[in-house]
Amino acid sequence: MSTPDPQLPLPRRGLRRGVVILPSAFTLGNLFLGVWAIVSASRGEYVQAGWLIVAAAFADLFDGRIARFTRTGSEFGEQLDSLVDAISFGVAPALVVYFIFLKDGPWGWVLSFIYITAAIFRLARFNVEQAGTAKAAFHGLPSPTAGVTLSTYYAFTQTELFQRYLGHLNVPQLAAWLTLLVAALMVSHVLYAVVPRFSVRTWGGRLAFGLAIASVVAAFTVPAYFFFGMAITYIAYGLLRTVVLGFLERLPERDPLLDEEDDAEGEVRELDYEEIRPRPRLRRGPRTPRNDEGP
Repeated sequence: MSTPDPQLPLPRRGLRRGVVILPSAFTLGNLFLGVWAIVSASRGEYVQAGWLIVAAAFADLFDGRIARFTRTGSEFGEQLDSLVDAISFGVAPALVVYFIFLKDGPWGWVLSFIYITAAIFRLARFNVEQAGTAKAAFHGLPSPTAGVTLSTYYAFTQTELFQRYLGHLNVPQLAAWLTLLVAALMVSHVLYAVVPRFSVRTWGGRLAFGLAIASVVAAFTVPAYFFFGMAITYIAYGLLRTVVLGFLERLPERDPLLDEEDDAEGEVRELDYEEIRPRPRLRRGPRTPRNDEGP
């Protein structure tokens, strides 16, 4: 039996354990921010509640990327992430909207219930259809986007632009319709694009990187305009794309929800449906006993 060389460094088990815990730490941070947003809204701190849900969305974005980068993803992490998302992007935005706009009506809480139900349904379908990770497209509006849309609506209504040009609108009524819209889109069949990958090798990757830099600048300089505006733009893009493709009656070249990993050459492996389609069962005749069996 060989003994370890005393000159070689010992395995850093503590570092490995820390890497495994890191994605779950971001997930729990997501939960902490979601609960904090609920508490803030109950205290009347509506703008702060909205920004806390935005921060929770960033935490949700990073936990999955860290898990994939460190190759520490697990089924436990996927289930934990879904349960936390149900709170931060289901319960929290619904209660924020309720405390701001709907609490005066006798049945305003029903709209919050409808939104929470749609968010939970969306997360469950996502886990079943796409195993908790989407690489090609989202089937329905992602729950973080829906949550950010609702939670930043109030901050947008307080901006000078809204007060000057849209101040005559019924803000609570618009909030109710917006809640129903994003709830319906979460359980719809509308496809929404995933966040593009950053790269300097392709023009698409460079464009995505440039848009990311511009988004960071806008997020810190005009957050009340940026987050709600980007969420509405993303929602409108998915709807418009679906309508246009519907009018053109175009079928996708491949299943848009077929999230196959890239092969070693960077090409997407295509699935041969002939290999997986059910084969007809052959009818067997009477079974002939073998010689070593009884009559």
